[in-house]
Amino acid sequence: MRLHQLAFWRRSTPSRLTAGTFLGLIAFGALGLHTIPALYVEGVPLGWIDALFTATSAICVTGLIVVDTATHFTRLGQVYLLVLIQLGGLGIITLTSLLILGLGGRLSVRTESVTTSMVPSMSAVAPGLDTSRLVRDVVLFTLGFELLGALLLFAWFAPHFPLGEAAWHAFFHAVSAFCNAGFSTFSDSLIGWQQHAPVLVILMALIVIGGLGFLTLEEVTQRWRARRSPDRLRLSLHSKLVFAATGAAIVVGAVLFTIFEWRGAFAELSPLARVLGGTFMSVTARTAGFNAIDYAQASDASNFLTILLMTVGGAPGSTAGGLKITTVVVIGLVAWARMRGATSVSVWARTIPEETVQRAIGVAVFAFTVVAIAIFLLTTTETQEAPGVGFLREVFEVVSAFNTVGLSLGSTGHLETGSRVVITVLMFIGRVGPLAFAAALALRARGVRQSFSYAREDVSIG
Repeated sequence: MRLHQLAFWRRSTPSRLTAGTFLGLIAFGALGLHTIPALYVEGVPLGWIDALFTATSAICVTGLIVVDTATHFTRLGQVYLLVLIQLGGLGIITLTSLLILGLGGRLSVRTESVTTSMVPSMSAVAPGLDTSRLVRDVVLFTLGFELLGALLLFAWFAPHFPLGEAAWHAFFHAVSAFCNAGFSTFSDSLIGWQQHAPVLVILMALIVIGGLGFLTLEEVTQRWRARRSPDRLRLSLHSKLVFAATGAAIVVGAVLFTIFEWRGAFAELSPLARVLGGTFMSVTARTAGFNAIDYAQASDASNFLTILLMTVGGAPGSTAGGLKITTVVVIGLVAWARMRGATSVSVWARTIPEETVQRAIGVAVFAFTVVAIAIFLLTTTETQEAPGVGFLREVFEVVSAFNTVGLSLGSTGHLETGSRVVITVLMFIGRVGPLAFAAALALRARGVRQSFSYAREDVSIG
């Protein structure tokens, strides 16, 4: 049996192992949610479908819920969910690798390959980066920022709650925000705190940092360490694009949301609170899933913009979902290059490799196909007369699930069983990643190499 397991380990690709690991963790989480009465206020565990849905949402750091986290779960149940969120955010492979390193071991080539697949841009952007140190720093970054965020939130929550309750709310939201999970211990998420600027600013900072990607954070850290060295490190094109595109997405989204909801959802807020609310909507829409307004009451313009930002997502190798912001940037650069008649894609005096361009296009096509199929399935399985159902709501729900955002127009709790299964599958695919999921399903070629190409024949386009 041990030899069989070892053979499976050697044959498996990093993508398959990543997908398999998340499946195992989801199964473990669902089992606990279905069998442990102590997790629930009324002592009645969730059914299998709802348990699987909730476990997938937590492990895949999505935030969609079928029951209210604040009132349905006991403190033990909330702790259980938070552990699942943390494991999903870090990635179980990263935790395993850290354990090996902590015991004095060394990462094997296979384990290092899988760990690198959790930070997919690492090998292409920084091939000389030490994987062992990256794994340590991933955990240090995560725990450090979460602890700092929890302390800052506690300082603000303490006057409003008993100290123990304030500490729990602060810690839960700090972890959920950094992992871009969107779970909240408040029934209305953050609607009750929409005029408390410190709370929203702290959470926005955690969300953005968690969405930058561990590779980018590692690069910045290394550059800071070498700031006095004559051989100061140059920031990679990857990190430059992440910073520039993230900043642009936040600013553009904040301006548009503020304009769209100035006389709508923000009508009763002060001018400063309206700008802050628009900024928070822009930050949380790309993958975090917290809401400071009721999206069911927002304008169609805001909801459509939210769909676009959810699709963009955060950076590769981060806790964020979406297509990933670098994928969207590369596709935009391809369109710009083709319009100019350029044969290669370049930015800031650097040419992006053709294989990267093709990979970005492939991920986008795969994602569009999956989302389109899921929308079709929901429109056929849902009863249109049911409460909380409608085409825009179904599109919003599908895009939110696939891009592991967690925002909803109030449809999640009204979904039919078949639709909940579809949403569960979408959250898993979105977390593992379109490219990794496609690779995990692909049949592995056994020693066959294609050393020829077929004759060329053109087709008309457009």
